[in-house]
Amino acid sequence: MNYGYIRVSTDKQTTENQRYEIQKFAEERDIPIGEWITETISATKKLEERKFGRLLKKMQKGDQLVVTELSRLGRNLMQIMKILHDCMEKDVMVYTIKERYELGNNLNSKVLAFAFGLSAEIERNLISQRTKEALARRKAEGVILGRPKGRTASYTKLTGKEHEIQSYLEKKISYSAIGRILGVHRLTVSSFVKKLKQTES
Repeated sequence: MNYGYIRVSTDKQTTENQRYEIQKFAEERDIPIGEWITETISATKKLEERKFGRLLKKMQKGDQLVVTELSRLGRNLMQIMKILHDCMEKDVMVYTIKERYELGNNLNSKVLAFAFGLSAEIERNLISQRTKEALARRKAEGVILGRPKGRTASYTKLTGKEHEIQSYLEKKISYSAIGRILGVHRLTVSSFVKKLKQTES
């Protein structure tokens, strides 16, 4: 089966351009698209929450996937590399129109995959190094890093829910139950209630 994959991150973007590019490419290469997968979702979403995640599981040996560019597949280089690796393992051919990559289970694809992987590792190291240098520079300038001792955050997950929590407490609902209702740990509820009582006194 040949698949055309289209992704836009917001409903304000159009899918027509991607569809046109894929259709034109497919006709030139004689790759008739048997199924179109179109979704409006950010690439930052987990792969299993996307239609593409389900497609990745479904694809089999001999299938072909056409996308306009690599960035449509994933949120970062590491995720894209994992997707391409899975495709190569399944012997699925991936075509990217803008970069003109033809990635399959062949030597050229594996060399390119290695280059991508090396780039990702270098990118991670550079980000880490830049972060360390920035922190060292701020420390040298006398900036106190992190939250000052004894100071707590002025905003928490429960900020703005004071009346709701008070209502639960009046109904004799336990901290554990309140935590489950509000999606936080019971100790978070306990600490928040304690601070409320301190401000009220």
